Amino acid sequence: MTKRLSNPGSNALYQVELWGLKLVVALFRALPLDPASAMMGWLWKKIAPLTYRHKRALGHLEMALPELEPADREEILRGMWDNLGRVAVETFHIPELLKQPERLELVLDEGSQAVFDTHAPCLFVSLHCGNWELSVLPAVLNRFPMAGVYQALKNPGADQLLRDMRGDLYPGGLFSKGPETARKLMALAKNKSAYIAIMADLKEKRGLDITFFGQKATATPVPATLARSGNLPIIVGRVSRLEGVRFRVEGRLLPVPQTADRKADIQAATQAYHDIFEQWIREDPKQWMWIHRKWA
Repeated sequence: MTKRLSNPGSNALYQVELWGLKLVVALFRALPLDPASAMMGWLWKKIAPLTYRHKRALGHLEMALPELEPADREEILRGMWDNLGRVAVETFHIPELLKQPERLELVLDEGSQAVFDTHAPCLFVSLHCGNWELSVLPAVLNRFPMAGVYQALKNPGADQLLRDMRGDLYPGGLFSKGPETARKLMALAKNKSAYIAIMADLKEKRGLDITFFGQKATATPVPATLARSGNLPIIVGRVSRLEGVRFRVEGRLLPVPQTADRKADIQAATQAYHDIFEQWIREDPKQWMWIHRKWA
């Protein structure tokens, strides 16, 4: 049997992409964190509105918040692009951020605080808000062996580089989405040895139907499934940018139903954390990533 070779052109393109990414990382790591963040935020705010993604985000914003004036929507998206540019650079400085906990303001409800105090196995469910990369930072500072789930990049070299940058945030490992990862996470949940972080606000083609901003959307059932299977608490979290490179990290304990109807329990929990997401986004819509194709 002849072994199928990968496309040489793709490999060459991947190398060019990887070296370009390494150059950008080196450039922005050479700059102090605060001006580097501000510079990239400014660049994204100027350039990104010229792309097709801006038009898509405007459509999503108009659908979700129709009561806003067009000028208000544009202002929200300028804030969104500024935030996204900052997040891109701040990812390069994660080791530095880990050494500066004074940049974080931690706000936990009573239930979440109890989980932190006892180091109980749990699930962290968050959304692309503020600098979402830091949503697990309080857990890491408390020495939780967090594991994360992420969407792998097509370029294997770039994927590994970005995985390495996030390594300090996920001492329990980073797992790309897929059937094998789902089986590993289920085993952890059932063995009560899970400290798992999942970004749950993305569209899931084969996910559950939910309501989000009054519209039909789809959502991953994985967090609710893991929590119910392992009888684990869910901490719903968000990161809000306060000013510059300073953040508030919030945690809210979400009870997961445990009834005779497993399917209904998972549906209810999934809708419940999306209701929290919607509440938070409405409070400060500039902080969320409106370019997501969340809606069905």
